[in-house]
Amino acid sequence: MSLNQLIENCKINDTKAQSELYKLFSSKLFSVCLKYSRNYAEAEDNLQDAFITIFKKTGQYKNKGSFEGWLKRIAINTALQCYRTQGVFDIVNEDLIEDVAVTVEDDDSISIDYLLQIIQELPDRYRLVFTLYVIDGYSHKDIAEMLKITTGTSKSNLARSRQILRDKITDYKTRLQSQSL
Repeated sequence: MSLNQLIENCKINDTKAQSELYKLFSSKLFSVCLKYSRNYAEAEDNLQDAFITIFKKTGQYKNKGSFEGWLKRIAINTALQCYRTQGVFDIVNEDLIEDVAVTVEDDDSISIDYLLQIIQELPDRYRLVFTLYVIDGYSHKDIAEMLKITTGTSKSNLARSRQILRDKITDYKTRLQSQSL
């Protein structure tokens, strides 16, 4: 069955088509949910909630743009929804914030698993902004709209998340060096 036919069948609540759609996209959407969740169990819950929303709203998909992009947006919004109501963001005066440059260092001593771990350990407000900006490429303006915060708050949270990650990486490298001596 083609993707277009699968989508059309999901629009009429065909459970077999919904099951196929889940099998086709669940692993990709789970990785999206994992980036925005505190832990694995929360990511599983967010994935299930995202698919409930997807199945309810498939009729709203108008074949404009990528279907996978539409699914990803629902998964991100589902994961972010709980943070919007929890008030995890402090409002910051935008005049006091300067833009933060993105720098990536090539370093083979840091595993991707460790990086993902320390990103997940960030406080919610920092993890969400960091993931949206650095990993998914959203602008501060888009992040501010998605999270209902100011662009200054987004910039401040990004700067703080980078500092925390930089400190953890420095500590990690120091521990590695001391172990090798």
